[in-house]
Amino acid sequence: MLKTFPKGGIHPPENKITSGRPIRRLPAPKVVYVPIAQHIGIPAEIIVDRKDKVTVGQVIARSGGFVSSNIHSPVAGTVTKLDMVVDTRGYKKQCIVIRTDPKDPANEDLPEEMLKTEIAMAPEEIRQRISDFGIVGLGGATFPSHVKLSVKEDQIDCLVVNGVECEPYLTADHRLMLEKSQQILVGIRILMRALGVTRAIIGIENNKCDAIDLFRKEVAGNDGIQIAALQVKYPQGGEKQLIRALLGREVPKNGLPMDVGVVVHNVGTVYAVYQAVQHNRPLTERVVTVTGKSLQDPSNFWVRIGTPISDLLEAVGGVPENTRKIVSGGPMMGKALKSTDVPVTKGTSGILVIPEGEASRGEPRNCIRCGECVNVCPMGLEPHLLMNLTEKGMYEKAAQEDILTCIECGSCSYVCPSHRPLLDYIRFGKSISRQLATKTAQQ
Repeated sequence: MLKTFPKGGIHPPENKITSGRPIRRLPAPKVVYVPIAQHIGIPAEIIVDRKDKVTVGQVIARSGGFVSSNIHSPVAGTVTKLDMVVDTRGYKKQCIVIRTDPKDPANEDLPEEMLKTEIAMAPEEIRQRISDFGIVGLGGATFPSHVKLSVKEDQIDCLVVNGVECEPYLTADHRLMLEKSQQILVGIRILMRALGVTRAIIGIENNKCDAIDLFRKEVAGNDGIQIAALQVKYPQGGEKQLIRALLGREVPKNGLPMDVGVVVHNVGTVYAVYQAVQHNRPLTERVVTVTGKSLQDPSNFWVRIGTPISDLLEAVGGVPENTRKIVSGGPMMGKALKSTDVPVTKGTSGILVIPEGEASRGEPRNCIRCGECVNVCPMGLEPHLLMNLTEKGMYEKAAQEDILTCIECGSCSYVCPSHRPLLDYIRFGKSISRQLATKTAQQ
């Protein structure tokens, strides 16, 4: 029987319409807009100025602290301004604007590099390289990867590699696993060396049988790396849900995977680690799925960080006339965009174009106490209660009811027959609860 997590979960339509589309490389844009806050933690500090010439991979913003990350130039060109630019969440963030030099050969597509399997670096050198080269979690959370590797000796016994990609429509990780399987396996061995572990598990949902078969073939005879096929259930890709499914370990409330001896990395992150350690390449590009039922040519792309999303949409035939909403990410956890001029960041996994008939929400009605939101919550919470407490401004009580443990998967809103905006209120309640907790801690 296929493994899965025991609490809650849903089965939304998969709509993986780009799973058979190979990754294409998007040409370097004329201008890139590179935010300095593309990760959880302290924003990076800008170290370039207007009119400066920059090269591909040059550090343009330096890590602002331990939980922070360097930012590198994705193109060769000239810094034209340091400006405030709206990000995918609709907030203005400080940004480095670079005009690409069309004559510089570094902006052209590079030839495919030879596979390098021999790992020469010591664990401390690997951790430093990952920090220096700006590697963060590419599954969406964008947590600086070197922090996860800075653990006490013997604290970790297993590396979990997240190849689940349970969010509907998105196929960036799936295609990366199919096209870069050998590099990902080397990246896993690099991370195993950095952590000092001899065991790794790659978790992949069973709707990606081609990836499961490919990896099983690649790891044949390697006792240290295991491939685990998982039941298709959302949100299987959540760290706590994945650890529970693969290892049967329960991460404590408000705890971290390392509390149960595990470090989790997304397959995209693992590939970025391979590129950094084996080929001296900082994180300046990533795979992005551009998809939607009404698009002319939905595809997966290698995209340079800072590329305007409008360039991606143009590459798939433009925005159809019947479009109601454009989402950064997937339909469950993604954020609707106010403009297509916002840039791709390290955390941009996909762009979803939703037509008129599928984007409208039902009219919210009174809660009928059916309990469906409770049944599907993978964290065992009571979403209806958390929404009510937030509505009434009872934030301390909401915190007592564990609102901060919500992973914002959206399962509750998806199943609510009264179309209650549960997740919207819970997100707001979480933000206020965090502010209150920070204020209390500082007193």
